Amino acid sequence: MAIDDSLRDLRARTDAVVAGGGEARVQAQHGKGKLTARERLDLLLDPGSFHELGALMTHRAVDFGMNGKEAPGDGVVTGYGTVDGRLVFVFSQDFTVLGGSLGEAHAAKITAVMDRALKVGAPLIGINDSGGARIQEGVDALKGYGEIFYRNTMASGVIPQITVIMGPCAGGAVYSPALGDFIFMTERTSFMFITGPQVVKTVLSQDVSAEELGGAGVHQSRTGLAHRVGQDDAETLHMVRELLGFLPANNLEDPPVRPLTDSHDRETHDLYSIIPQDPAKGYDVAEVIRAVADDRSFFELQPNFARNLVIGFARLDGMPVGIVANNPGHLSGVLDIDTSDKGSRFVRFCDAFNIPVITFVDTPGYMPGTDQEHAGIIRHGAKILYAYSEATVPLATVIVRKAYGGAYIAMASKHLRSDLVLALPTAEIAVMGPKGACEVVFRREIAGAEDPEQRVEELVKDYRDTFANPYMAASRGYVDEVVDPKNLRAELVNFLRVHGSKREKLPNKKHGVMPT
Repeated sequence: MAIDDSLRDLRARTDAVVAGGGEARVQAQHGKGKLTARERLDLLLDPGSFHELGALMTHRAVDFGMNGKEAPGDGVVTGYGTVDGRLVFVFSQDFTVLGGSLGEAHAAKITAVMDRALKVGAPLIGINDSGGARIQEGVDALKGYGEIFYRNTMASGVIPQITVIMGPCAGGAVYSPALGDFIFMTERTSFMFITGPQVVKTVLSQDVSAEELGGAGVHQSRTGLAHRVGQDDAETLHMVRELLGFLPANNLEDPPVRPLTDSHDRETHDLYSIIPQDPAKGYDVAEVIRAVADDRSFFELQPNFARNLVIGFARLDGMPVGIVANNPGHLSGVLDIDTSDKGSRFVRFCDAFNIPVITFVDTPGYMPGTDQEHAGIIRHGAKILYAYSEATVPLATVIVRKAYGGAYIAMASKHLRSDLVLALPTAEIAVMGPKGACEVVFRREIAGAEDPEQRVEELVKDYRDTFANPYMAASRGYVDEVVDPKNLRAELVNFLRVHGSKREKLPNKKHGVMPT
C-alpha cells in the first residue's frame, strides 16, 4: 500500500471516530440541550491542549446483533489536556455511540486513563452520559464497572477525582461518581439513580419521572450528591474549571497559590454590620466569609444541601483554603446528620490534599428530637469530631457568636488540636445557652421568685457576664486571642504565613475506622 493510501486510510478512520454516532445522532443530542462528548472537552480544556488516547479501540462483541456493529471509539473519548495550563486526564462518554453504554473496551479505555492519571499524579475528570452497562456484553460490562470502582478507591486521597453528570447515569454506574470527590450536574439533562422510573413502576407501582427520581434538583437539595449544578453544559464545565484552580494536582503537592490582588491586611469593618449583636438573630455566614477572603470571593459547594452548614473554597493571601462555617441564617446553624456528613467529608478532602481549613463557629448545638436521634445523629455527629481530630493540615477556628456544648467541641475546638482559635467579642462559649442553663440550674429559685420572668433575666445576665463570653475560655487558653472584627482578615493571613510549614504525624496504623 502506497504511503498516500495509508494516510488516506488513517484519516478516514480518524474522521469516523471524530464523527461519533453520525450527524443525525449529534443533532438529536443537541435537540435535548446537550453537547457532544468532544464539544464538552473543548469547553473544559484549554484550546488545542487535548491529546486523545485509544481513539481506535472498539468492541469485540458478537452476540445479540453486535457482530460487525460500528461503534467509533466504543462510545467514550479519553485522553489528557490542560486547564489553565495544568495537566488533567479526562474521559467523556459519547451518547451518540450506542447510547454511551459501557462495554469491555469502553471500560478498558477509562481504566487506562485512570491508571495514567494516578501514575503521573494529575486530576481525573470524568464526563458521564451513558445508558448504563452494555447488555449485549453481559458480565464483561460488569467486570468493567468493578475495575473502575477499584481504581476510584485506589486514587482516593491521591489525586482529585471530579465527575460531571451530563446525561443519564444509572445502575452500577452511579458508584464511580460516589467514590470520587466532587460531582457536578446540569439542570434538566442530568440524572442519577440506582433503578430507573420504569423499574420503580414495575416493582413498587409508583409513577415517577426521571427528574423527580434522580434529577439535579433532587441531588443538590436532598441527597447532597451534587456539589454544584449548572444551567447548561457550558456553565457546568466553567464551574469545574473554577474548582480546579483551588486544587493541587495530587496529595504530594501544595495547592496552587496565585499572586495576591487584595491587601493582606485589609480591614474588615463590614463585619460590624454583618454580625448582629442579638445572639438570637440570624445572618448569612457567606457574607462573613466573603468579607475576609481575597477579593471577597468564595466558591461554595453543596449550597442547597444542609444549608445550616456552609462549605467551599476561598483564597487568603493568594493561598487556597477550605471553609467550614455554621450558618445562623438557616436553622440557627444547628448541627444535624446532614451537616455532619457534609462537613466531615469536606474536612477530610482538604486534609488529604494539603489545603488549610478555616472554621467559623456560630451554633447552638446538635439538633434535638426523636427524628435525629432515631436516624443516627450520634454516629453521624461523631464523623465531624473524627475528621477534625485526624486532620494534620493547618486548622484555624473563629468563634463568631454561639459555641455551645458538644458542638463547641466538634467545630474544630482547641481540644481537637486546632492550631489557632480566635474569638470575636460577640462569642459565647458555654455548655448551653444562658436562658436554658439558668432554667436548669436555678429552676427552684425561679419557681419561688415573686417575679419569675424578671429573675430569669437577672440570672441570664449574670450567666452571660460570667460564662457566655470569650474571656473565660481565653483565660484557660482554649481561645488564643479575642480579636476586633476589623482585624480578622489580617489575623487569618498571618496564621497561614506562620503555619504553612506545619508538620504533624499521626500514630502508625493501617487506617482508622470512621463512624458511619
